Amino acid sequence: MSRAWIARRMEQIDSSGIRRMFDLAARLENPINLSIGQPDFPVPEPIKQAAVEAIGQDRNGYSPTQGIAPLVERLQQQVVAQYPQHADREVFVTSGTSGGLVLALLVLVEPGDEVIVFDPYFVMYPALVAMAGGKVVLVDTYPDFRINAERLEAAITPRTKAILFNSPANPTGHVADEAEVRAVAQVAQRHHLALISDEIYRLFCYDVPFVSPAQFYPETLVLEGFSKTYGMTGWRLGYAHGPRAVIREMIKLQQFSFVCAPHPLQWGALAAWEVDMQEVVRQYRRKRDLIYQGLADLYPMPRPQGAFYAFAQLPPNTCGQEFAQRAVEEQLLIIPGSVFSARDTHFRISYAASDETLRRGIEVLRKLHRRVVS
Repeated sequence: MSRAWIARRMEQIDSSGIRRMFDLAARLENPINLSIGQPDFPVPEPIKQAAVEAIGQDRNGYSPTQGIAPLVERLQQQVVAQYPQHADREVFVTSGTSGGLVLALLVLVEPGDEVIVFDPYFVMYPALVAMAGGKVVLVDTYPDFRINAERLEAAITPRTKAILFNSPANPTGHVADEAEVRAVAQVAQRHHLALISDEIYRLFCYDVPFVSPAQFYPETLVLEGFSKTYGMTGWRLGYAHGPRAVIREMIKLQQFSFVCAPHPLQWGALAAWEVDMQEVVRQYRRKRDLIYQGLADLYPMPRPQGAFYAFAQLPPNTCGQEFAQRAVEEQLLIIPGSVFSARDTHFRISYAASDETLRRGIEVLRKLHRRVVS
C-alpha cells in the first residue's frame, strides 16, 4: 500500500552512485577509497575553535535566515571586491552549496522548463532539475571536456530557462578558460537565460586562473561554499550571490525549507577568512600530478586542471559498472562514469586522499588494466 503513496517525481531520481560507494567503503576493512570528493585534510584549528566558542556562548538557536550579520557583511565585501561593476549583487548564507542549488532551481524552474547541463555533470544536477519539474538538456563536451559554443547554441529551444555551469568541474577536473566562460555568458545574455554558476571548487585551480561568468554577465547566480576549501563538508555551509530579485526569492524559500544554515558553524566560517589555504592547494596539485603521471599512459585522460578529480577512459570494450566491481574485488573504490554522463566510457577518480592511498590505487589500477586487456 505504501508504494502507492510515493510521488511520481521520485521515478526520475535514482539513488546516488557516489553514496552507494560511500556506504560500501564503510563495510570494507581496508578500502582504497578514491570515490568520494571529500578533502582528506582537517578543518583548520582557528575555524574549529571559533565554532566551539560559539557553541559555548550559546549561539545554538536559529540565525537569521540569510545568515549571521558579520558573515553576510564579510561575504558582501568580498563580492563587491570581486565584481565592483556589479555592486548591487546580494548575498546570503545557504545550507551547503547543494542547498543553494535546491533553492535556485525551485525558484527559477517551472514544470516543463529546460535546463542545459554540460555532460559530464555533477551527479546531483539531473535529480535536482527533475525535482523542480524541469527537463535536463545535455550538451556534450567530450573528448576534452571543453565547452563548445556552437553545441550550446544548438541546445537552446523556446523552453530553455537556465544554463547550469560548473568550473572547476566535477567529475572531470576541467577548468574553463576565459574564452569558454565568456562564450557561455554571452549565450545566456543573448537569450535572456538564467545562468547558475557552481563555483564550489574555485580555490582549486592548478594550471589556469579561475574565471567566473559573473565577470561578463551581471545576472549570473553564483553558488559557492566552505566545504571543499576548508575540509568542512559535514558543516553544510555555502553562500549564494546574484541579482537581488532572485536572491530575495531564495531567502524566502529558505525560510520554509532549510530555515537557516547551522548557526554556530557560521561563526566558524567567519573565522575562515583569516586562514590561508594555499599550502593545501599546492599539496593537491602534487596529488593531481601523482595520479596523472601514474595512470595516463594506460587510462587516457585530459590532465585535470582543478578540483579533486580525474576522469579516466575505460579500457576498450569495458563496461563501467563491471570495471568498478572488479576494482571493488581489489578493495578499490572508484565511480563509473555513467553516474555522471550519458556515456559509459570513463570512470572518476577522486584524489582527495592520502599519498599512500593514491599509490595503492595506482598500483591496483595498473594491475587491473593488465588483466582486462590481456
